[in-house]
Amino acid sequence: MTFEIIDNFLLKQDFEKIKNSILNPYFSWNLTPTISNLKENLKVYCSYYFTHEFWSGFHIEPESQIFMPILNQLDCKSIIRIKGNLYPSTPEIEHHDNHIDYDYSHRGAIFYLNTNNGFTVIGDTEVKSIENRLLLFDPSTSHHSTTCSNDKCRVNVNFNFF
Repeated sequence: MTFEIIDNFLLKQDFEKIKNSILNPYFSWNLTPTISNLKENLKVYCSYYFTHEFWSGFHIEPESQIFMPILNQLDCKSIIRIKGNLYPSTPEIEHHDNHIDYDYSHRGAIFYLNTNNGFTVIGDTEVKSIENRLLLFDPSTSHHSTTCSNDKCRVNVNFNFF
């Protein structure tokens, strides 16, 4: 399993601009009633999350421009999807089911907006949620997310691209 973790990925001012744009009371989130598939056997309080589609197919939100500092560093040629994820806190860390993003090899990144005790699991590796951290990997390989238990929520932005 090949992946790369880059801490302090963005300059502080670029990171703060993204973080403050997304983690504010006026940002809109959409309820997503399942995490990774319809057959999940999760406790009710961790069987959902909130998402925001910045870029999906031909749907491009104007605010996706805030990610240009990330996309430029990734040398992104073509975007498949940019999606924000907000996982509400749970009393204990809960693991979601393994999944793949798309069934073809491509590049992917998870950009963490807040530090908490949740993580992303790729194979046997747990990648901790630390703000301004970027995880690079092939999202066509099996992976999963978790909740956190020491903050109100766990928030990241998922990039799928070539």
